[in-house]
Amino acid sequence: MNEQLAHAHFQFPNQRTGRTRDHGNFIEMIVILLYMFTEIFLICIELFVLSVGSKNVVPLRRAKLRKDVEILRHIFGVQRFDMGIICVDNRKIQRINHIYRKKNQPTDVLSFPFYEDLRPGKIPCTLHRDEYNLGDIFLGVEYVMHQSKESSLDLHEALTVVTAHGICHLLGYRHETEEEWNEMQQKESYILSEFNRLTGSHLEPLTKRCDVTHWTDS
Repeated sequence: MNEQLAHAHFQFPNQRTGRTRDHGNFIEMIVILLYMFTEIFLICIELFVLSVGSKNVVPLRRAKLRKDVEILRHIFGVQRFDMGIICVDNRKIQRINHIYRKKNQPTDVLSFPFYEDLRPGKIPCTLHRDEYNLGDIFLGVEYVMHQSKESSLDLHEALTVVTAHGICHLLGYRHETEEEWNEMQQKESYILSEFNRLTGSHLEPLTKRCDVTHWTDS
């Protein structure tokens, strides 16, 4: 498969500065200038449609996903923080899962927190501008697409749910014990209930059982 068609990368700069991360001084300066003069919220999108092999195509409605993630960021209270969302196919998410979690299988979402020892739900206390960063979330959109078809769910609603799950992980939540599961499930339920209230949706959290047999095991 063409590597250029293997992923879509959504970069969410923080709303305090409009900065993005790790793009070099020149690009960073351009981004800041654009933000200052146009007063728009910049999101870098490298690809809008994820092609999987020669037969399967995962249509990513970029405006829908971007809007939903911005609503989630507002509900979580993390608008000031950078956050990357990378959409990948089964092959890439399986490779990442194998490398970092020793699980040689695809999954729906993997989170890589910037603050690894954060107490669940605690907003990071930052001292420097470069610390306004939550980390990155990899969405296995091919995996989510197949699971949503089996469950008769809308793809983009499912992506919103797994993104909320991923943000919980960026904020220190885990589900390895019953106590952790209860805490994370309560947070996801609250976040999605607020999302439903604001958007008229009917989304439900993924963490429904302590044995973590839902789609996500990140």
